[in-house]
Amino acid sequence: MTESVWTRWPSKEALRHAGVSTPRRLLAWFARLVVFGALLWGAFTSSHVHGWGAAAAVAGLLMAVFLAWAYSRTTLAHRLWPSLALLAALLGVAVAAQGGGFRVPALVIWCVGSVAALERMPLVAALPMTAVALTSYAAAADDPWLTTLATTSGLALAGYVLRLDAEGRGSTMRLLAQERAARAAEAESAALAERARIAREIHDVLAHSLSAQLVHLEAARLLIERGADRERILDRVVAARGMARDGLTETRQALSALRGELTPLEDFLAHLVRTAGSDAEVTITGDRRPLPAEASQAVRRVAQEALTNARKHAPGAGVRVRLDYGAHEVMLDVRDSGGSPGELTTTGGGYGLLGMRERAELLGGSLRAGPGEEGFVVTLKVPV
Repeated sequence: MTESVWTRWPSKEALRHAGVSTPRRLLAWFARLVVFGALLWGAFTSSHVHGWGAAAAVAGLLMAVFLAWAYSRTTLAHRLWPSLALLAALLGVAVAAQGGGFRVPALVIWCVGSVAALERMPLVAALPMTAVALTSYAAAADDPWLTTLATTSGLALAGYVLRLDAEGRGSTMRLLAQERAARAAEAESAALAERARIAREIHDVLAHSLSAQLVHLEAARLLIERGADRERILDRVVAARGMARDGLTETRQALSALRGELTPLEDFLAHLVRTAGSDAEVTITGDRRPLPAEASQAVRRVAQEALTNARKHAPGAGVRVRLDYGAHEVMLDVRDSGGSPGELTTTGGGYGLLGMRERAELLGGSLRAGPGEEGFVVTLKVPV
């Protein structure tokens, strides 16, 4: 059954008085001391305080304090029936005090009980207990009926106001806790995203460098198996060493990029095309401007992977790289002129295109890769 305003408990945050300022805490303790002082004054200024009467006053006072403490604990745990039993017992102590001639303590206990019922219990249980306490107070008080009515109404209003204040404070504490949890989750998500970005960058750099080295080392192996001359084999080994050196440079560049120290994209592509050979060229169109780090890195990695695939699958083919700065996106187009498959077509894991496509989709872009009019075409579009 859905909890309504009548059956809903004040939140535990409200009942604990969490988030209460120091002045309000001092005021609350002052109120408790006033109540306790009123009980002491009423108990020990009575004419019955001698012999067994004094012992009964002390026992009744200790019983009232214990029942009030136990009531606060059971209401904090949202235990309805024990709370009702304890509050009824506290009101019973007041009745016994009234019957024993301790009128002031009885009136104080009835007042405190009526306020505590409204402040700490569901309304469906609090209202009857408050009515009992205030009725007992009105019956025992010797004040005029108008004064008694004003007092009981004020006590009921005070209890309900304290309840609203506690509920409002509890809601604020819950919202603060939710905000802290949301901030912690956001920070954790940002950390995970950053880790994923670092892992992606390192993977892409190593994949490009190692696959390029593999191209030359595999060619050297095939030349050795075919008994080729020493110079051709040495050329391949030297090229693999150069690729390893380039890979180390690219790793440093990736680390610089992660620190926000990116080199201009046009310079990077020009250097990449120069290392690809004399049969490659780059064209830049559109209004050149700095790109976000993620978009710039995507263009760089896709260009590297596309040129590596061209060298691997169509050795000797001409490669044209075009970078176009659009109004809302940047486009990279890498296409080769085609040719007979190289000796290393079957080498490698085949995850390059998949990695490029995943990188593009993470940025809300797209990547198309497939045969063109002459050779193979890779087209990347990234929103900026």
